[in-house]
Amino acid sequence: MNKPVIVDADIAAPVNPAELPLPELAKPAAPAAAGPAYIVLGGISFSHFLNDTMQSLIPSVYPILKANYALDFGQIGMITLAFQFTASLLQPVVGHITDKKAQPFSLAIGMGSTFLGLLLLSVAHSYAVILIAAAMIGLGSAVFHPESARIARLASGGRHGMAQSVFQVGGNAGTALGPVLAALIVVPFGQPSIAWFSSIAFLAIIVLWRIGVWYKPQVAGKKRMVVQPHPHAPSRRRVMVALVVLVALLFSKQLYLSSLSSYYTFYLIEKFQVSTQTAQMFLFVFLAATAAGVFFGGPLGDRFGRRYVIWFSILGILPFTLALPYAGLYASAVLTVFIGFILASATPAIIVFAQELMPHRFGMISGVFFGFAFGIGGLGAAALGELADIRGIDFVYQVCSFLPALGLLAVLLPKMPRHAH
Repeated sequence: MNKPVIVDADIAAPVNPAELPLPELAKPAAPAAAGPAYIVLGGISFSHFLNDTMQSLIPSVYPILKANYALDFGQIGMITLAFQFTASLLQPVVGHITDKKAQPFSLAIGMGSTFLGLLLLSVAHSYAVILIAAAMIGLGSAVFHPESARIARLASGGRHGMAQSVFQVGGNAGTALGPVLAALIVVPFGQPSIAWFSSIAFLAIIVLWRIGVWYKPQVAGKKRMVVQPHPHAPSRRRVMVALVVLVALLFSKQLYLSSLSSYYTFYLIEKFQVSTQTAQMFLFVFLAATAAGVFFGGPLGDRFGRRYVIWFSILGILPFTLALPYAGLYASAVLTVFIGFILASATPAIIVFAQELMPHRFGMISGVFFGFAFGIGGLGAAALGELADIRGIDFVYQVCSFLPALGLLAVLLPKMPRHAH
């Protein structure tokens, strides 16, 4: 009866049984490993699926917007920047706030911004309104990711890599589905059909509100305690070096992913003269491979160590990225499957590694890394768009093929002590 009740990696306090309501004394003390926690983990992953399905509509409708409004590649990149830069700036702020005080219903409220952004995008008749709509969808993403990552960890039962993979695979599956829905619905029916996807946002609001109802009593009345570092944890200097390395690795990963998610359809259309719908199906193949890679990356990190997964997943794709600019149509599809699967396996490993380096700043670290991923993707898309206008889309993929070489920096990551779950 004197065991501490672990609420979070950041929020943990021994609970005096005398202070609990009488019915609570009869309840088990470890809900994180029980059935209801897995239901919550599934619910937050499903919400991530819905959230990223809607977000992926933005790059999926780029060919339509480019044709309707006579946009160049630089302007297309600015749309991505408007969406991802908003999310990048606000995510660390949201994480810092929720470190101090959990906001159980903020997820549902943030999803309301995505709901309104989709409606605005469906009726936008000018480039400026398109940018505003993209920024509103980015705002919803900024609110969603830091606190939902905390909920996933809370529901993990100690298997943090697995939980992060389940959470991430929902988002990657949604990202993969977006181009298919765009090909089947938006391309035939045009820009106004984007409004139909607001129903997905409404469903996500309902799911997230229910998760907030579960989450609220988990943190109600709990005080933050200073997390004591593990006696064999790396020094503060090594932690700072490791965070810089993780940021550099995330930079190479996200910039390459941005080159594919934003411009792969244009690359296929220009180089192989395929239709827009065919190009979006090829994009779906790549994004589906990334979803599968994320699913396996977390458990492999739990089993073999996150440092080894990070090393392999980023540096290991270098032969495939170097071959991609010179491959034919179907060979390109095969290469992107390997690239997406291997590269995406780094995502949960990088995020959980960073969280373990600074467990007392869980929300802020989650926000910084999720936000940095969005920001690099946005800035990279804008820069690559300008480069494509100047030198051509083929040149972009030749340059980006060398980015995974930054994976060599993984040798600087420290070994982390194993914690008992």
